[in-house]
Amino acid sequence: MAIDYKKELEKASKTMILVHDPDILIKMIMRMIVQKAKVSHCSILLHDRTKDSYILTVSRGNSGMKIPEGYTRMDQDNPMVRFFRERKNGLLFNSEVLVYDEVKKFTDLIANSELKNLLSQTLYQMELFETIICIPSYFREDLLGILLLGKKSDESIFGHDELDFFIALSQDVAMAVRNAQLFNDLRLELEKKQSLFFHTTIAMAAAIEAKDHYTHGHTSRVTNYALEITRKLSQKNKKIDDTKFFEDIHIASLLHDIGKIGVPESILNKEGPLDPNERKKINEHPTIGVNILQPIHELETVLLGVKYHHERFDGNGYPEGLKGEQIPLIAAIISVADSFDAMTSDRPYRKGLPKNKAIEEIQLQSGKQFDPNVVLAFLEVIAENRI
Repeated sequence: MAIDYKKELEKASKTMILVHDPDILIKMIMRMIVQKAKVSHCSILLHDRTKDSYILTVSRGNSGMKIPEGYTRMDQDNPMVRFFRERKNGLLFNSEVLVYDEVKKFTDLIANSELKNLLSQTLYQMELFETIICIPSYFREDLLGILLLGKKSDESIFGHDELDFFIALSQDVAMAVRNAQLFNDLRLELEKKQSLFFHTTIAMAAAIEAKDHYTHGHTSRVTNYALEITRKLSQKNKKIDDTKFFEDIHIASLLHDIGKIGVPESILNKEGPLDPNERKKINEHPTIGVNILQPIHELETVLLGVKYHHERFDGNGYPEGLKGEQIPLIAAIISVADSFDAMTSDRPYRKGLPKNKAIEEIQLQSGKQFDPNVVLAFLEVIAENRI
């Protein structure tokens, strides 16, 4: 049954657009060529930007015909690479495809010794790879890769429709591979920036604890508690079962007290209960925290946790007196984690409560100070010894 190459090309093109991993993309293309074109083997030399050389990235076909991946590396001076980089295929044969038999006939006829030598060396490399067809893939003026095809499994000759298919496919491959590489570069850059941001966040949290001597370790403990509560909630509520919410709760927990940077150390480190003016000043720390983080537009959800983690479920909290479901979930989670750690931590003017007493207090305040659903998740985590 004849293959509808136009249809196959359209199908391949649509699929390639969706694949953002260069390695997966190349393997998928090689598999498709072997299956559809029935070649004995198919390989691709792909440009490695870090080493500025061409590496045999993927090889598909019968095991005896396959070339070990990564075994072959060609630099810019390699004859085959030079041939395609200098676009001699188009100049000499008026085609993107390099067919072994045609090149051999042409080489025997020409007198130009330099060109004859280049073609002879290219032919030699095709023989080494048992390749009868080479198709370059260009992105703009750059040679992105070279597709190497062995004989057809049934020993028949490649027809014009098949060669046209490979030429068109190579153009799509170049675009798809370049897009996949750019997507991968962007992903790596984002991961690098995310890592830098998290390290900066941790440094900011450390700066808070350095100022407030009596809350050393508080931030990391609250963060761990909040993440455990969130994991438990996510098992029941699929709306928060996503990476973004976990990232937001992680950052918000680390930064929930960042506003204390704007509170005098004399208040933060006072060895005794606070007077009304001092209490008023320390109660401003959520709003100060928001003002500090407001310019970072990506922290929209994080800001909710920073601003509202001292709100109460009964509406008697601060800074805005939100009530019940008005309180964002991210803030309700941090509220329980923050309060539990505060109750179990020693202060200069009081000893911390035993863990069981603090748990009882959290239960007692369910529906009053704390969101009942968050308290339930907290108690389940406690029962599992994860806090």
